Amino acid sequence: MVNPLTPDVLADPVALTRALVDVESVSLNEKELADHVEEVLRAVPHLTVQRLGNTVMARTDLGRSQRVVLAGHLDTVPINNNFPSTIRDDLMYGCGTSDMKSGVAYALHLAVTLPDPRYDLTYFFYEAEEIESRYNGLHLVAQAHPDWLTADFAVLLEPTYGVVEAGCQGTMRAIVSTTGRRAHSARSWHGVNAIHAAAEVLNRLVAYQARTVAIDGCTYREGMNAVRIGGGVAGNVVPDRCDVEVNFRFAPDRTPEQAQEHIREVFDGFDVVVTDLAPGALPGLTAEPALEFLAAVGEAPVGKLGWTDVARFAALGIPALNFGPGDPNLAHHPDEHVEIAKLRDGAATLHRWLAS
Repeated sequence: MVNPLTPDVLADPVALTRALVDVESVSLNEKELADHVEEVLRAVPHLTVQRLGNTVMARTDLGRSQRVVLAGHLDTVPINNNFPSTIRDDLMYGCGTSDMKSGVAYALHLAVTLPDPRYDLTYFFYEAEEIESRYNGLHLVAQAHPDWLTADFAVLLEPTYGVVEAGCQGTMRAIVSTTGRRAHSARSWHGVNAIHAAAEVLNRLVAYQARTVAIDGCTYREGMNAVRIGGGVAGNVVPDRCDVEVNFRFAPDRTPEQAQEHIREVFDGFDVVVTDLAPGALPGLTAEPALEFLAAVGEAPVGKLGWTDVARFAALGIPALNFGPGDPNLAHHPDEHVEIAKLRDGAATLHRWLAS
């Protein structure tokens, strides 16, 4: 298949974003796009290129004193009548325009056009960020080639609407269960209704007072919500079990262990089983490259309300930030789009920061 990532396209972040969007790459179907990206990068003389699955890594080795990672995921959520891309006025519409092929375009544009950066750079174009962690390209790299991730600082090119979003929240999912005793619904007094008992679980969630935490000048607002509920046996049976799935988004000053302890305190007296847990990441604003990047952006950072792969780098002791042109409120939306002016401004900011 002809590679749409031609030299003219690679030279223009806007044209490059559109070309990337127009190669469908829903999670687990990234091969075609990864092939195109790898082909382009292997033709660049100042880069060393490696590949694991559908994750492509490229790096400079110029002997700089510090190394910076720029990372973006190739996959998107499923297409929703928003493929291929379209342009209307100053807006580019299409699946992945915001989350996050515009950010991927930044990294690929810089990889090809910036042969002499002020830091050594490692670029990751990785697979399967939008689905379960076991498929995530950075997770797989950490297991198979942890040395690829070595760096002093990292930027995840996630949608932030052109501001720096520092760190990220942790996230936990847990099943809070109630139990009862089955009975015929015509003689319900012989049983105990587990769905009725779940009212107390929901009442505690309604009454829950979420913390707002300031860390290094960045504000993180926690949240605890029921996201799914299930119970029932048949239309004439009093149910003996009900499960409420709860999602807890916690500030990065809590460890995963503290987050688990807290959710068990909230639901004291109920059976609580944690099914998914990912730690947050502290802001990471003190590394020298981070300070220089913040100066290039020229705006104060804000806390990231959500989980991103900055947490993977933070777990390795590598400070990391989020920065990209897309609006995070449009991620996964059928009307997903990116402002072309934002896209150009962000590309100029990154070039200003990284050029020697």
